Parts: sequence; C-alpha cells; structure tokens
Amino acid sequence: MGAADRRAGGSPVAAPGRGEVLLRRILAGSGLDTSIEPDADPERPLRHVVRMPPRAAEHVAWPEWVPVDVRAAFVTAGVERPWRHQVEAAALAHAGHDVVLATGTASGKSLAYQLPVLSAFAMDPRATALYLSPTKALAGDQLRAVEQLGLTDVRATTLDGDTPTEGRDWARRHGRWLFSNPDMLHRSVLPRHSRWAAFLRRLTYIVIDECHTYRGVFGSHVALLLRRLLRVCARYGTRPTIVLASATVAEPADFATRLTGRAVAAVTADASPNAGRTLALWEPPLLAEITGENGAPVRRAAGTEAARMLADLVLEGARTLAFVRSRRGAEITALGAQRIVAAVEPALVPRVSPYRGGYLPEERRALEAALAGGELLGVATTNALELGMDIAGLDAVVVAGFPGTRASFWQQAGRAGRAKDEALVVLVARDDPMDTYLVHHPEALLGAPIEGCVLDPTNPYVLAPHLACAAAELPLTNDDVDNVFGGRPAAELLDELVRDGVLRKRPTGWFWPSTREQPAGSVDIRGSGIGQVAMVETGTGRMLGTVDGGSAPATAHPGAVYIHRGESYLVDSLDLEAGVALVHPAEPEWRTDARSTADVEVARVVQTERYGAVRLSFGEVTVTSQVVAYQRRAPEGTVLETVPLDMPEQTLHTRGVWYDIDDAALAMAGITPARVPGALHAAEHAAIGLLPLFAICDRWDIGGMSTALHPYTGRPTVFVHDGHPGGAGFAERGHALVRRWLAATMAAIRDCECRTGCPSCVQSPKCGNGNAPLDKAGAVVVLDLVLAALRGPVG
Repeated sequence: MGAADRRAGGSPVAAPGRGEVLLRRILAGSGLDTSIEPDADPERPLRHVVRMPPRAAEHVAWPEWVPVDVRAAFVTAGVERPWRHQVEAAALAHAGHDVVLATGTASGKSLAYQLPVLSAFAMDPRATALYLSPTKALAGDQLRAVEQLGLTDVRATTLDGDTPTEGRDWARRHGRWLFSNPDMLHRSVLPRHSRWAAFLRRLTYIVIDECHTYRGVFGSHVALLLRRLLRVCARYGTRPTIVLASATVAEPADFATRLTGRAVAAVTADASPNAGRTLALWEPPLLAEITGENGAPVRRAAGTEAARMLADLVLEGARTLAFVRSRRGAEITALGAQRIVAAVEPALVPRVSPYRGGYLPEERRALEAALAGGELLGVATTNALELGMDIAGLDAVVVAGFPGTRASFWQQAGRAGRAKDEALVVLVARDDPMDTYLVHHPEALLGAPIEGCVLDPTNPYVLAPHLACAAAELPLTNDDVDNVFGGRPAAELLDELVRDGVLRKRPTGWFWPSTREQPAGSVDIRGSGIGQVAMVETGTGRMLGTVDGGSAPATAHPGAVYIHRGESYLVDSLDLEAGVALVHPAEPEWRTDARSTADVEVARVVQTERYGAVRLSFGEVTVTSQVVAYQRRAPEGTVLETVPLDMPEQTLHTRGVWYDIDDAALAMAGITPARVPGALHAAEHAAIGLLPLFAICDRWDIGGMSTALHPYTGRPTVFVHDGHPGGAGFAERGHALVRRWLAATMAAIRDCECRTGCPSCVQSPKCGNGNAPLDKAGAVVVLDLVLAALRGPVG
C-alpha cells in the first residue's frame, strides 16, 4: 500500500481534506451515514477508502550535453528544472541505449524523448526522428507541444492518412521529425522506402509513445512492423535509438524488448509531483426489485450511480469528470445529472455537459478551457478520450466501471488533483467479476503492477503476411530469418509461402515475385488475419467502418446494436461471404449481447505438469464455436428478450490453458457428479472475467469451455483460450501466473454477496448455455481444490 492510508479496513487518518469532504457529500446525497471510519456499516456500497498523500517532486539539473538553446526553450515553456526520471531516460537515449520510460500519468514522459531528439537536431542539422503514436489525435497533440517550444529548423510535421499529397511530399523532402502511426508506416513508408531513403539514412531516433497499447494481436503486428523498419534502416546504414513511453505495467523492459526485438533498459522510478487524492471504491447495491437472467440479482447500474455522484459534486461546486463506457452512456449520465441538479439549483444545469467524440479540435479545446476555467463544473465523457484530453487539476473524477487496465484507470484518475489540495477519485463497480475483485482488494490497484502487456510475434497468422511484406521491401536472407524474424517458425512459414506461390526462393534468399503489387495494402495490422466485414449504411451506401471477420457473428449479427463514433445503428443483415453488414441509424433503449456455444479440442500440448489430483496444461487448441442467440438488455441489466440466431459454425486454431481434476478428488471435496458441470462452468466464467487483471485484454478477447468429461483428458476439465487465430499471448500469461490468477478468481466469487451467482461473479454476458448450470459455491470448492494442489509438488 506504500504511503497510502486505508479507511474501512485500515488505520484512521486525521485532518480530512477536500477529497474526503466531497466523498461525505456523495454519501449524504445517497441518504447514507457519512462516516468513512473502519466501523462503518459493511453493507453500504462504500467498500474501501484510501487516502494517498501528495508526493513532492525530485528535480535535477539539466544535463551538460543539452544545447543552450534547447534548454532555454524548455525553461521559457515553464520547465525550470527536469525531474530525475526524465533525465535518466533522456541520458540513456542520448548515449545510444534503447530505453522505455514507464511512469504514471502526467509524469512528463514527453520531455524524456524531446530532450535527446531536439539536442541531436541542434548538434547535427541532418539528423531525423520518427514518432509513432497509436492515435492521430495524440500525435497531433505532441506535434503542437514541440512546435510551441519555438526552436528553429526542427521541421516537425504529421504524416498520417489525413495528410494531403503535397504535405506528404514536403514531409519526405524536408521533414526532420515526422509524427505518424504504425498504419502509415506499414502502408506507405516501408513499401516505398526508396522514396524515403534520404530520411531513413539520417534516422537517429524512433519514439514509440503509449507503447503499452501495442498488445495482443495488434501488438504482435506492430512488433513485426518495427522489425521490418529496423531491417530497412540497416539497409541504409543506420541504427536509430529507440525511446519508448509506457504507462506503469509489469516488466516494462521485457515487454519493450519483445516489442522491438532489441534489448531495452527501463526507467520506472517516478520523480514527478503527485497531488493528494482520496480513492473511494464503491460497489452499487443489489436491487431487490429487478432480476436478471435465471432470476439472478442485478446491481444498480454504474452509470446511474455516476450520474447521481456527478450531480452531488456539481452542487458542491466541485469541478468533476465522470468517465463512462460509451457516448450514449455519457449523454445519459450527463442528462441524469442535469435532472438532479435542476431539482435543487436550476442555474447550474448549463454547467453540466457530455463530452463526446466527433468534436472538431477547436471545439474540444473550447470545452477543455471551459472545464479548466470553471465555466463547466461537471462533464460526462467516454473513456476513449482519456489520451486526447488536456484536462488536469480537477476536484473529482468518477470512473463508472473499471476501464479494463490499471494504466487506463490511473490515466483517468490522474485528471484529478491540484498541488495544494487533495482531490477525490471514485471507482464505481459494474456488474463484472473484475470490478467485484477490485473494489474488495484495493491493493490490486495500488500495489506493484501485475498486469502485463502480452504479444506473440511468432503467431503464424501474423508472421506470415509480414514475411511477405518484408520480402517485397527487401529480399529476405537467412540472416534475416535467424536474427530478425525468429528463426525456425519463420523458416517453416517461408517454405509454405513458397509452396503457395506467394514468394520465390533463390540461392540468395526469398523474393516477392511482383514489381508492381505490394502485399502491405492487403494486410490489416489491426485485425486478426481472418479478414474484415464492412459496415455499410443501408440508405446511403456509406461505409461506416469495419469489424474483424472473426468477431462479426458476435458483434454484427442481425439485430445487433453497432456503435460508430458514438452514433448508434442496428444491423439489418450480415453476409460473411461477401464481407458486408447492412445497418440503419437507430437509438434503441437497449444493448445487445451475443450468446455462443463452443467446443474445444486439444491439438498439441506444449507444456503439462501434474500436481496430485490436478493436471495443468498449456498448448494449441481448436475451438469450434457458434453464435446461437443474442439478448436485448436494458441499461440496468434486465434481460428484455432472447432472440435465437442461426449463424454458421466457426473454427479457430489458437492457444489455451486448461486444468483437469480427478473425479475422486472432487467427490472427496463434496462435489457430487450432479454438481460438477455447474461448479466447473461457474469457475470458468469467473476465470475469464479475471484474466484481464493479469494480461491486458478484454474478456471478449478470450473464451472458454468446461465439461465434466473431456475426450482428451478423460476427466472434468476447464479451458480458457485466446480468441484470435494462432493465439495472442493471453492464455500463455494466464498459465505463467495461474496461481495468482485463480486465487483472484476465487476471491471475486467469495467477495460477491449474492447467494447463488450473478453477473458480478459467475454469470457471463456471452454464455450460449443461458448461464446454466452454475454452482457458485461449487466453483469456490473447485478453485480451492485446484489452488491447494498447485501449491504442492509436481508429480
């Protein structure tokens, strides 16, 4: 817990600050006792309160190698002295060492790469640099920050899909610091690298911002894209230094090394100042008047709680940001807050607003200025805008539902806090096992990072197309295969590509056979490799966007609600063969969740260990799944209707982790044969919900199956598998941390106060079996048995 003090389960703290005052206002607004002492009513929604005292900055002197004019530009911009971590990372980069800076929100990571790049520019008028960002908005913000320094001959410019032809020509001929993204590098720069030869020959630095977003299949694509870039740079005689910026994650050096293919040093000690904060963990109550699937209890919706909190805080005069999960949710939350405020103080209603996507840059900045200046007091926004917002120093932040990663949570929480007065941050739990676990275990948010960024550049579905792209850029050699693309897996795929006529093999290497066509245009680095389905508006023929072909049956089936840039559409039809889904605009008062069934076959066991009555395995699996229905759900979770679907079966070759248990051990633990299916099923659901705590992913990126008798193991078995062809590294991460993962799973089930199971613990929103059978108590027994066995010796 470090310097933080815990209430409602820890030692009391004197002298309440602004954050605690605001929290008491929320409690009073809910008609609850305003005490936040350890003896507070355990049935109240306030589960934990943690006071995080302010942290002083640790400044250091400017490095001697920084040119005078560069230093003066930063001082003029308000940076009198840098923080220690900024200089440590910048010094490593200046010395030619690849480095990743992994520190918290608002810790000034930009200066750590601006300093060496701008210093190199001042010392060498020919030097160039490439900045890569996951979003165009972030790249634009960073470009403006560099331009505002006012240094001469930097010649910084954007290079993205919106850059006109003349702008791209100027960037190629004159640009020194290009602000771009992986998609542009993949589709435009590398396939035509000879046109960029002058820039690449002088490339001194590659900056990879927000590198923790490059995970899973997308991260595997970017890892191979970086290998292609570095290979082309070597062709032009350069070895640029790589500087990466990351949120706080587990093992940042190992992750950055996997991402870049080169040894990377990590700087993780954050020396920036941190405003004091009161962190409240809030679990909405179960509603007696509403039931969900199979009569399960349902919690009050996190968005409903957030609207009431936002109103209470606005009435208190606190500048507040409420993060919700969708644009429609942001609008509903803002509207709910306005209604509550109107009943008490109508004059404040115009000072509450939603903050949505689709704003022009000047509109966004005006809204940011209105919030920063106090014209707006309360804003509800989507968490998708967390990277692009220039808002900090607020009195309070309400997070309606854990946003999926600790990095995202602290990115949002970091908007609250001013130097002289503490702020309030409230995490409101959704009906989800992850949220249930976190509100009962604050150490998972405040302790050492446990979530890791996983990726697998050897995934054949990802590696094969990049080998074709690399061969089209420069003929592949044996040295490339061994030292750049991973050795044997790449060699085996190259043989397949030659057999299929994609590449040609000559004594000197592998060649792309066409001089006119380039493969990069047909390789989607943000997809799974299955292909894309175009989402087309029926009335206009306008293509709104695409969804991955593998997930289309679950997300673009007839009747599905499709969200594009915050606008809602209903799907009319889906043609998987043609790759087209037709949609029409709509504002339904429900959301849709697809339900699917799955069967898992073991294709190859990579690793297996026996622990007494339990066997733990990891390997390659074949998943046959089918979307069989979808449910319309009201905002608070009530099931309005279950609609059958007749979608085709899909086969997925991926990776999974599984455990199987001896029948006799289950019987001795009190699980009769009749209870085994429900106990395993409940344990499987909860495990899927908790894996994202350890491997940064979404529960929709993974799947699972449980059975009382699996034909391969011959025993009761629980599988959890990746939802992408070839695997994305999630199941492998779960296998590596299986004891911590399953312990958290068991804790989440035990911590939920429902009697027989609900969406907060063992029910799944995508279960094709209608969340039946489920045995909550049996799941705890199964997990306890498995964990006890895993603590014992192998054999």
